[in-house]
Amino acid sequence: MIKIISLHPLRGKTIRLSPPQILALGFLVFIIVGTLLLKLPFATTVSVSWLDALFTATSAITVTGLVVVDTGSAYSLFGEIVIMSLMQLGGLGLMTFSVLLLMMLRRKVGLHQRILTQESLNLNEASIGGLLRLVKLLFVFSIAIEAIAFVLLSIRWIPEYGWSEGIHQSVFHSISAFNNAGFSLWSDSLSGYVGDPLVNIVITGLFITGGLGFTVLVDIWDKKSFRKLSLHSKLMLVGTFIINITALLTLFILEFSNPETIGSFSFTDKLWGSYFQAVTPRTAGFNSLPIAEMTVPSILFLMLLMFIGAGSGSTGSGIKVTTFIVMLLATVSFLRGKSETTVFNRMIKVHTIVRALSIMIISILAIFIAVFILSITEAAPIMEIIFEVISAFGTVGLSMGLTTDLTSFGKCIIMVMMFIGRLGPLTLAFVFARQKQSSIRHPEEEVFTG
Repeated sequence: MIKIISLHPLRGKTIRLSPPQILALGFLVFIIVGTLLLKLPFATTVSVSWLDALFTATSAITVTGLVVVDTGSAYSLFGEIVIMSLMQLGGLGLMTFSVLLLMMLRRKVGLHQRILTQESLNLNEASIGGLLRLVKLLFVFSIAIEAIAFVLLSIRWIPEYGWSEGIHQSVFHSISAFNNAGFSLWSDSLSGYVGDPLVNIVITGLFITGGLGFTVLVDIWDKKSFRKLSLHSKLMLVGTFIINITALLTLFILEFSNPETIGSFSFTDKLWGSYFQAVTPRTAGFNSLPIAEMTVPSILFLMLLMFIGAGSGSTGSGIKVTTFIVMLLATVSFLRGKSETTVFNRMIKVHTIVRALSIMIISILAIFIAVFILSITEAAPIMEIIFEVISAFGTVGLSMGLTTDLTSFGKCIIMVMMFIGRLGPLTLAFVFARQKQSSIRHPEEEVFTG
């Protein structure tokens, strides 16, 4: 049920906005602010157009990581700080920070703010009363995890780059990784550390943790036992483990003899390269292997992983792991002739299945429309177009190299897809639609399907 929130602008007129509309408006405001900051003379080291600044701001606030100019060389320290701030805001949620600010100022957090926070974290069934505690833990967990990662990465990069640059690299990549943003200060992302155990473990640990979802992290903290966890947490943990292991084995086999990726590596480096590239497509955006040089089956598999994405209430996007699992379970139940969909001795509500189906259909339609338009406007292979669109929708940030060659119109389409992906396809649908409860019951009739 979408609640309507009233705003009182000038002239005493009342504008009635739903939480999804306010959330979308908030993202647009920060995109504009970010663009203006990135266009300041001291924010860049080279000339960056308004469109490219807008693209960078959109990519940062939606924690995507797709870039049209090289982040490390095109932006100054100030510009990189702006990008880091946008990544943190976009990853943890705009309303999370507003609620934290109210709490620090000892101001009352009203029902409206709680509803908006609930919507921004995609916690549609969370209790309003428990949101404040969740926000506090979310902030503490995020800062603590990023701080630990910063220390570990500093051990690796301070000796290599010196104190100033080493600290800067460690801070930037810690924030980027935990928020599943995928921005890197190196033009080849993390390809230079494909066989480095410390960098691989820390970076993947950050975006896997951030991608699980804050409700899962809090649930683990509270319950400390898998058996006591909520059904959502169990599905996320088991689903993430199975998907990551499957992806690792699949890419290891498909790329084993490819000389352009891991074919010439030692066996250990083959494993590290396969592992990193297997877990990063679920919205992280970093790469340690050249994506464009991977085999066609590998690229198709990466598309599937990007489409699935991370967890609900996480720093990642995509249709979400639980949505994918619910659709699989519902399909299996139907094929077995069962009237109920169950897992871990719990029944999944029909409303949840319908919601998952709606997310799936809206997502597929959005991707198809974007691919169709770009196939007209861009002189590029269809595989590259599909890959780029799914990457933008899943706010992943992986690229086959098309992003930098996009036309101005093509960049706008990709920005729209990043916006849809971060906001959520269903949330965006609610921006333009009003939910109405009908009191009229209609007679049922059979429709032939299949």
